[in-house]
Amino acid sequence: MGVCYGTPDFPTPTHTGTLKSNMKLTISSSSSGGCGPSGFPEDGGEPPKFLPHPDLTIFTKSQLLKATRNFHRDSFLGEGGFGRVYKGLVGTEVSGGRKTIVAVKRLGESSIQGDREWQSEVNLLGRINHPNIVKLLGYCLENEQDLMLVYEFVQRGSLDNHLFKKGAVAHPLSWELRIKIALGAAKGLAFLHSPEVNIIYRDLKTSNILLDASYTAKLADFGLGRQGPVEGESHVSTRVVGTYGYAAPEYVVTGHLHVASDVYSYGIVLLEMMTGSRAIDRNRPKGKHDIVEWSKPYLSSKRKIVTVMDPKLEGKYPIAAAMLMAMLAMECIESSPKKRPPMSEVVRRMEEIAVTS
Repeated sequence: MGVCYGTPDFPTPTHTGTLKSNMKLTISSSSSGGCGPSGFPEDGGEPPKFLPHPDLTIFTKSQLLKATRNFHRDSFLGEGGFGRVYKGLVGTEVSGGRKTIVAVKRLGESSIQGDREWQSEVNLLGRINHPNIVKLLGYCLENEQDLMLVYEFVQRGSLDNHLFKKGAVAHPLSWELRIKIALGAAKGLAFLHSPEVNIIYRDLKTSNILLDASYTAKLADFGLGRQGPVEGESHVSTRVVGTYGYAAPEYVVTGHLHVASDVYSYGIVLLEMMTGSRAIDRNRPKGKHDIVEWSKPYLSSKRKIVTVMDPKLEGKYPIAAAMLMAMLAMECIESSPKKRPPMSEVVRRMEEIAVTS
C-alpha cells in the first residue's frame, strides 16, 4: 500500500487568491493508482480512501438529506459526470452556525470515476480561495456510496444556461456582462496556472462557469483537475478526458496535457460568448460543426465578423472591442500550444478589451 499526503505547507502566492497551508488530507491507494504531486490521484488504479480534512466542514448523510429535503426534485439544480447537484440549506462552521444556502453534489450510481473526481475536488478546492473559483464548504464521506460535496450556492447558474437555453433569448447577456464574465474566468484560470498553484483545470467549458448575483464568474467542477508539469517539463502525460469541442487538439491526439491546453479551451469559450453558438453544433453546415471551423474565416474582418456575432446582442457592441476579442480567441486556439498566450497575458488583454467596451 502506498501512502500519499495532501499538500504540505504551500507558500502564499502574490495573486488575489490564497492557498490554505494546513491541508493534511491523507490518501492511501494501491501502487497502481497512487497520488501525484500535491495529493492528486493519478488516472487509473483502485479507488482511494479518505481521512477527515481540517479545513472543511464534515456533513453527515442525514444532515444533507434534511438540507435538500431528501434530494427533492424541486431542489434539483443540474447534473454532471460526477452526479446530480441539489440546492440545500445548512449551518456551517464558515457561516458561524447560521443557516446558509448551499449546493450539494451527490455521487451518481452510474459515475465511473466519481470517487477519483471527488478526491480531486477536495484536494484542489480544499486548499485554495479565489473570488473566481467556487468555494468548497465541506463534504460527506459515510461510505463509498454516499460521497457528497457541499459548495457555496452560486445564484445565477451556469454561463451555458445564459447563452444557450430558451430563456437566453428573452434575457440575453449584454456585451458588457460577457466581457466581465470572460475576464473573471480568465483570472480564475490565471490563478490556477500560477507557479504557486500549478493546476491544469482540464475541463473549462460554459457549463462549468457559474455566475453569482452580480455576474461574477466562478469556475466549478474540478474533478478532472491535474497537477501541472514539474519545472523543466512542458507537459504531463495522462489519459484523455474532458469535453469534445473544448479539448485542445494536441491533448486529444497525444495525451500530452499542457497548461496551454486550458488556454485553448478558454479560446473556445470566448468564441461561444461572441457568437452565441455552441462549440459543437450539428445544425451547422457539414464541415462546420466545430465552432473553430465555422467562425475562423470571419474573425479577421470587421465586415465579416458581424455575420457570426450573437444576434441576441442586436449589434449592441463596439466593433473595435469585438475585433480585439476575436484576435485573442484566435491566438488561444492556435494549433501549437507554444503559440498560445499564457493566461496572465490573456487577463491583461481582456482588461484592455473591457476598457474599450
